[in-house]
Amino acid sequence: MNDQREDRIVKLEKIKALGVDPYGERFSGLTPHADIRAAGEGMSIEQGQILDADEAEFIAAGRVTLNRAFGNLIFLTVRDRTGELQYGLSKKAVKEGWKVAKLLDLGDIVGVRGKLGRTKTDELTLWISEFKLLSKALQPPPEKRLGLTDIEARYRRRHVDLFSNPESREVFVQRARIIDYGRHVLRERGFIEVETPVLQPLYGGAAARPFLTHHNTLDRDLYLRISPELYLKRCLVGGMERVAEFSRCFRNEGISPRHNPEFTMLELYQAYGDYNDMMDFCEAFIGGAAREVIGSTRIRFGEREIDYATPWSRRNYADLFAEHVGIPIGDVAAIRARARELHAAGKLKSDETKLDDPIVINELFEHYVEDKLIDPTFVLDYPAPLCPLTKRRPDDPNVALRFELFINGMEIGNAYCELNDPAVQRETFGAQLRGEEGETMAVLDEDFLEALECGMPPAGGLGVGVDRVVMLLTGSQSIRDVILFPLQRAQL
Repeated sequence: MNDQREDRIVKLEKIKALGVDPYGERFSGLTPHADIRAAGEGMSIEQGQILDADEAEFIAAGRVTLNRAFGNLIFLTVRDRTGELQYGLSKKAVKEGWKVAKLLDLGDIVGVRGKLGRTKTDELTLWISEFKLLSKALQPPPEKRLGLTDIEARYRRRHVDLFSNPESREVFVQRARIIDYGRHVLRERGFIEVETPVLQPLYGGAAARPFLTHHNTLDRDLYLRISPELYLKRCLVGGMERVAEFSRCFRNEGISPRHNPEFTMLELYQAYGDYNDMMDFCEAFIGGAAREVIGSTRIRFGEREIDYATPWSRRNYADLFAEHVGIPIGDVAAIRARARELHAAGKLKSDETKLDDPIVINELFEHYVEDKLIDPTFVLDYPAPLCPLTKRRPDDPNVALRFELFINGMEIGNAYCELNDPAVQRETFGAQLRGEEGETMAVLDEDFLEALECGMPPAGGLGVGVDRVVMLLTGSQSIRDVILFPLQRAQL
C-alpha cells in the first residue's frame, strides 16, 4: 500500500506540472447516473453509435472504480450515489485532458461532459468531450471491486466502506428515510419536535451507568444524558401537550451486536393519552416504515422472516412469565431458587442474593421469555418496582401500566402511562432497587419534582431505539452496521 501511495504521489506531481489543479472546483449541472441510464434505455442507440442530439448530452461526476486503457481509448467505470456508468474517453476527443486521463487511478474523482452511445459490445457509454479531475486519491481503494470486506476495517474506515460497498451506503440511505418517516407520523399526530440538554446535572429516565464529564467554567460535574425523559416531561408541564425528540443518548455500558454506548432514541410524550396511544404510534411508525420505506411488511432478518403487518400481539408480562418460566410470578421463593440454579450452572450472570425480588423476576423473564418474542409483541403491565416513573394499575398497585415492544427477541420500545403524582414520584425515587453495580433506576431530581408539583397532565410516553428499528428493517445483524461511526477499541 505504501508503494501504491508513493506511485500516486508521483502522478499527483505530474498532474500539477501540467498546470492542472488535482483537487478541482465547483462542478455543477450534474445528472445522476441512474437518470442517465434511464434516458439511454429510452433512446434508440445502435451498437457502435454515438448520438449527436442535444438530449443525449449529459454532465456527470463520480469515483473511478475500474480503469481500462486500449491504445488511444480509455474506458472508466465511474460510481456516483445512484450507481455505476461507463465513460469512454478518446485521445482525439478530450485533447489536452488526455494527459491527465492517463494519470488516473482507481478512487480518483472525475467530472465530465459527454454524449450517450453504445460500444461495439452494446455497453451504454457516456462518450466524453470535456474531462476534469476533481480529486486525486492518494490512498488506494480496496483491491477487490467487491469492496471492503473485513468487518472491523469497515467500521474503522467507514468512508471507504461507503464508497466501495454500495449495499452499506444504502443502509444509511434507508436509515434516513426511516427516521424521516417517523417524523412524518409525528407531524400527522400533532407532535412538536424539541431539543433537550445532552449535558445534565443529574441523569435520569432509565437504569443505566452514565458518562461523567466536567465543565471547567462552572467547575461542576455533569453527565451525558442517558435519556431525555425528565426534560420532555417538563415540556408537558409547560403546556406543550405533544412533544418528541430524536435524541443522542449515552450509556457507559458494554458493546455488543445490540448495544453501542452512543445511540439514537426517539422519545415522545402525549398529554391526556396513555400507553395504548403509544402502541398505536409504534404500529404506525415501525409497521408503516416497513410498508412505505422498505416496501414489504414481511422482512427477513437472518434466518427468520418477521411479519410487521398490524395489529401486533399484546401479551401480559405475568402470563408470559408463567408460560415460559413455569412458575407463577408471585412465587418468589421458587423464582429465587431457579435463579440460583441458573447462576450455579453459569447460565445467569447475576447472583440473585445481591438483587431485589423484582430484579430477579426480570432476570428470569429476560432469560426464558424474550428470545421467544419474534414477531412484534407488546408485553404489558410490568412489576411496579421496576418502573419508578410509571402509574400503577388502579386495581393492583403492584403492577405498573408499562409495555415493552419486542421484535426478534430484542427490546425495541418502552412505554408508560406516566406517573404525574409528585408525592408518589418522590416515594418511588427514594426506593432504589439493587441492580448491576453502577446502575440505578432512581436519582432524586428535586427540580423535576418541583415541576410535577406545578401540575403535569396524565400522559402516555414512549422511547424507541431507532438503531434497532433500522437494524430490523434493513436486515442488519449488528447495531454497528447501522451507526455510521460506532465506537471502536483503540488500535494497538
